[in-house]
Amino acid sequence: MATGDETFSYDHMKELKEFDNSNIGVKGLSESGITTIPVFFIQPPETLSDLKSSSTCTEIPLIDLSNVNSDLHRPKIVEQISEAARTWGFFQVINHGVPVLALDEIIVGIKAFHEQPIEVRGKQYVREVARGVMYASNNDLYRSKAAGWYDSLQVWMAPEPAKVEDIPAVCRREVVEWDMLAKKVATTCKGFSDTRLFMGHCYPYCPQPDLTVGIKSHTDYGLLTVLLQNQVHGLQVKHGDEWVNVKPLREGLIINIGDSLQILSNGEYKNVEHRVLANSSKESRISVVEFFQVDKRNESCSYGPLPELLSPEKPAIYRNFTMREFQENFYSKEIDSKSLVEKLKL
Repeated sequence: MATGDETFSYDHMKELKEFDNSNIGVKGLSESGITTIPVFFIQPPETLSDLKSSSTCTEIPLIDLSNVNSDLHRPKIVEQISEAARTWGFFQVINHGVPVLALDEIIVGIKAFHEQPIEVRGKQYVREVARGVMYASNNDLYRSKAAGWYDSLQVWMAPEPAKVEDIPAVCRREVVEWDMLAKKVATTCKGFSDTRLFMGHCYPYCPQPDLTVGIKSHTDYGLLTVLLQNQVHGLQVKHGDEWVNVKPLREGLIINIGDSLQILSNGEYKNVEHRVLANSSKESRISVVEFFQVDKRNESCSYGPLPELLSPEKPAIYRNFTMREFQENFYSKEIDSKSLVEKLKL
């Protein structure tokens, strides 16, 4: 006699491959009108229970950069940025020098890419993580316990930029322009731009948002991240024991500290867990992200706490790491929180 276990068989890897090989992404699933999500998107109980935790009305720090080039005002602005990096790891900037038109154009461009007909989008679907241009669902699809409800267009901008002609035509000009603008903002805030990775995320409508997430809780692996979002809510930042909703601000750019900068600052600046909830709105959530990191070409080059920050009273709390170790740590697992930071603690 067959038992329940024998009559129901679920092959996780087979389902993942069928989804990935369909080239339709999460957007295609959403557009198909499904009312239940595939099993591999359902998050474990510990993740789902945490989604129901309440968040306060606190907002991340807001910093006005309009006088950042003024000798009189710059020291105060620098201190505001440092304080936000120390206490929150996340902050939002306004009057950052990026024209509102450029902000609108990159959101429109990325939305247009993800809203192309499935047969057009599907031709560009490829899983090539470490170079060039990639359009796929979930960077860590085959490494994660459960998938998130999002698709991404990924373009390497430096130090080995993708061929411009490989960037989808529907958003090519906007991506190239955004890279230059985001680089200026990152340089103003913290001054890193050797390695740059552009990502245009789409979080389409999810029919069962209580069973999954957009992107699971994680910290960013690099030095610094610059993020622009449309007006669809979903981003949350962990502050203490609370999850704080980051309200979309039409002209604002969000800056956050990554794992590498926490290590280089010897723990002075904090990388902070953040996540995106699954989208219950019929309008897709669009976010444009640029990750900044030290030069990844020399895998044997060593990085660690900056010597000028160390003293007998403040010794190094992290050991040095190489880019080879950094990349092996990132690509060997699903996205997570602080794994590199914890691994390098002395």
